[in-house]
Amino acid sequence: MSETAGNISLNYKDKGEDFNAMSTNYGVPPRGAQISQIVSERIAEAARANGEKITIEWRGEAKHLYVIAMPVDLLYYNPDTHRIRAQRSLDPVRDRALQEEPWGEVAQEYLDWLLKCQPSDPTKVDPDFEALRDDLESFGQRDPGLISIHGVLVNGNTRCAALRELGEKYIRVGVLPESSDWDDINTVELSLQLRKEQKRDYSYINRLIAMDEQLKLGRRPEDIAREFRIKKATLEQDQWVYGVIRDAIDRSKTGEDAALREIDFEDHQEKLRELYRTYKKVAASDPEAAEVLKETRLAMIVLGYAKTDLRFAQPDFFERYLNPKLPDSLRPSIQTPGSVQIPGLGVAVPGAGVKARVTKALTDSLLQAKAVAQSATHMDPALSTSSSAILDTARESFDRALEPAGRDARLQQRKLAAPERLSDACDDIELCAGDLAQGRATRAVDDTAFDDAVIRLRYAIEKLAKEARRTFTEPGEGVEWLLRIAEVN
Repeated sequence: MSETAGNISLNYKDKGEDFNAMSTNYGVPPRGAQISQIVSERIAEAARANGEKITIEWRGEAKHLYVIAMPVDLLYYNPDTHRIRAQRSLDPVRDRALQEEPWGEVAQEYLDWLLKCQPSDPTKVDPDFEALRDDLESFGQRDPGLISIHGVLVNGNTRCAALRELGEKYIRVGVLPESSDWDDINTVELSLQLRKEQKRDYSYINRLIAMDEQLKLGRRPEDIAREFRIKKATLEQDQWVYGVIRDAIDRSKTGEDAALREIDFEDHQEKLRELYRTYKKVAASDPEAAEVLKETRLAMIVLGYAKTDLRFAQPDFFERYLNPKLPDSLRPSIQTPGSVQIPGLGVAVPGAGVKARVTKALTDSLLQAKAVAQSATHMDPALSTSSSAILDTARESFDRALEPAGRDARLQQRKLAAPERLSDACDDIELCAGDLAQGRATRAVDDTAFDDAVIRLRYAIEKLAKEARRTFTEPGEGVEWLLRIAEVN
C-alpha cells in the first residue's frame, strides 16, 4: 500500500488479509432441511389464504414474497451480516469459531451479543438496540424480516435478538427464493438495510466496509452512492478515509501479533472526514505538507484528542511546535533518500521528503504502542507497560505543543477579525446596490428609510476612520482613502 493517503489502494489482497467475506459460502445450517420443509408448508398456507406480502429487489427485479411466522429459536443469525462486520474482531477466539463453525452455539451466541452491544463501546448495550426492543414490546413487530429458505436471517437479525430477549416466540418474515445464493443474501441485506424506514442504521465503520465491498464487486461508484443515499463526492471521501484506516491498522502490526482494529476508529468519523477535507486542500499546493498534516492528525487521533484540538495541527505544527517538545526517545531519526528505484523499469524518482518521513515514523511508533497497550491481556506485562509509557510521553509532548499552537491560532483569528467583518460589510453594501437597482425599476424604495440608513453609514465610516488613524502609523492606499473620505485628520 502506498504511503501517500491520496493514492491509497483499496485492494488489500497483497497484505495477506481476507477481505472477501462477502463472497464466503457458509453452506446450509445443520437444521436447514427441517427448516426448509416448515418454510415451504407455511408459504403454501399463506398462498392459499392470499396472505401478506413484502416486495424486495432480487436480481434486478421486484420480487413479491409471502410473509410467514417462524419460531425465533429455530432461525440462525447471519454470520456475514454487515451490521457487526467490524465488531467481530473484538474476541479473536469467538471470531475464529464464527469462521469455522458459524452455525455452532458459540458462534451464534457471539452474534447475539454483538447485535446488542454498542459499536464503539462493546461493554455497553447499544441505546439503539434498547429503543428497538422497547418499540417491539410496546407496538409489536410492524415490518417483516427476511430469511433464506434454510432459516438464515437476511434482514431482521437485530429484531430477532430483541424478540428473543423479550421472550416472544415468533417473528414475521418473508422468504427468499430457493435458488438464492450467498451473493443474493448479501446484496438483498444491504439493499433493505439502507432503506430510510430502518430503525437502526449501520455503524460508521460497518457502512465503510459495506461500501468497500460493493466497490470490490465492480459496481459503479454512482450506483453505490445512490444506494447509500450519499453524493458521489461523499463516497470518494469515505473511500479515502477507509483507506487511511486500513493503512493505519497495517502499520500498527507488531511482532507480538498486536494490531489496531477497525472498531478502534468508530468514534472518529468527524475527525477523519475533516482530515480528508483539509488534506485535499493542502495537497493541491503542497503534497508533502499534506502528508505531514495527515500523519500528525492521525497520531493525535491515536492519542485521543478532540476534533477542536486537531484543528490546531496545521502543516507547520510538527516542525514549529511539536518537534522541539519531543524527547529524544520519541524523536525519529530518518535519513533522506536521494531517490527511489521503480522495480522492473530502471527509473529513479525522488524519495519522500524528510519531514513527511519523520512524521510518519513517529505516527508508526504510536500506532504500534497503542496496539500493544490495548492488548494488555495478551501481552508481556513489561511490554504493555513500556507501550503505555510511550503513549503518556507522547501525550505530554503534544499537550505542550498544543498550548502555543492554540495561542497563536487564536491570535491569528483576532488579527483577521476586523478585516473579515469589513469584508462582510462590503458584501452587504454590494447586495444593497443590487436592491436599489431593482427598487428603482419598480419604484419600490423607501426614500426616508434609505436616507436614515446612509446617515448611519456615514457615522460608522467616520468611527472606523478614527480607529484606523490610531491603529496604522503608516496607512496604505486603502486606509488613506478611508481617512480622506471621512475627513479625519
